[in-house]
Amino acid sequence: MKSLRLVLRAFKVLPLVLLGGCSALQVVNSVSKIYTVDVKENIAFGEDPKLKYDLYLPDTASEEFDATPVIVFFYGGSWNRGDKSEYEFVGRRLASMGYIAAIPNYRLYPEVKYPAFLEDGALSIAHLKKELAKPEYKNRKPAQQFIMMGHSAGAYNAAMLALDPRWLESSGLTHQTSIQGFIGLAGAYNIYPINDVEVRPVFDHPNYPPKSQPIDYTAKASVPSLILTPETDTLVSIERNSEALHTALKSAGNQTILQTIEGTDHVTIVGTLSPLLFFKGSTSKPIEKFVRTLHKPATDRTATASER
Repeated sequence: MKSLRLVLRAFKVLPLVLLGGCSALQVVNSVSKIYTVDVKENIAFGEDPKLKYDLYLPDTASEEFDATPVIVFFYGGSWNRGDKSEYEFVGRRLASMGYIAAIPNYRLYPEVKYPAFLEDGALSIAHLKKELAKPEYKNRKPAQQFIMMGHSAGAYNAAMLALDPRWLESSGLTHQTSIQGFIGLAGAYNIYPINDVEVRPVFDHPNYPPKSQPIDYTAKASVPSLILTPETDTLVSIERNSEALHTALKSAGNQTILQTIEGTDHVTIVGTLSPLLFFKGSTSKPIEKFVRTLHKPATDRTATASER
């Protein structure tokens, strides 16, 4: 659960592109500009100056779906580092696929500990619902239910918001009508006891708060889930987290998919959404397939109607 800057160390091509004083991070996000989308930056959703989100919109409204899928992406960083600006490449890639994507900031340790970042996430979703209800977005046909998505620690945030109703309900939302699905990349879903010394104080180690892990909420979950894992992960145990969450969800009768992205590790699994890692396995393809199961394309419905 390291900062995105670790992604940059993993890019074999970086020595070839670090020219003219540009930082590697600038390169990653600059290259992503090949995806031409509309971007609205720094939409404030709380009193804290950090609480803002960036909104990425498809260049043109998609005619594929009756309602445009909305994905909220939470970045990782051990809950003590990270910023939405580092993940422009994720927002652009998702919007280029025809989705509306929001990337919110959330407060970090040592300013806050669990559960403040979950409260921030819920607040961002409540604000996003109001934002997308504005007349200026009418032609984009935003879906009323959102898909929660995250990487590493951000996947924890996304999973908790998707599986545990109390967070959205505390922000005045009805969980059932607000959440459509969950997508996790190399997520932390079952981390107790915590070995990472950076993460321990975030959850008051060793006095862990009860019922504070996504795996605690699988029995009552009714949210379709796509759990993506890297081929190797030395930072977050795949077996203890992704595989365990998938098994628990499946055992409880929930719709869940577990898929490994070939050639990736904990960091590069999210990096595959950047054009720089085109030679790795695709993360976007299973995401696209999963979203299609949640948003049946209008063409499919037309075909079905014509067969009657």
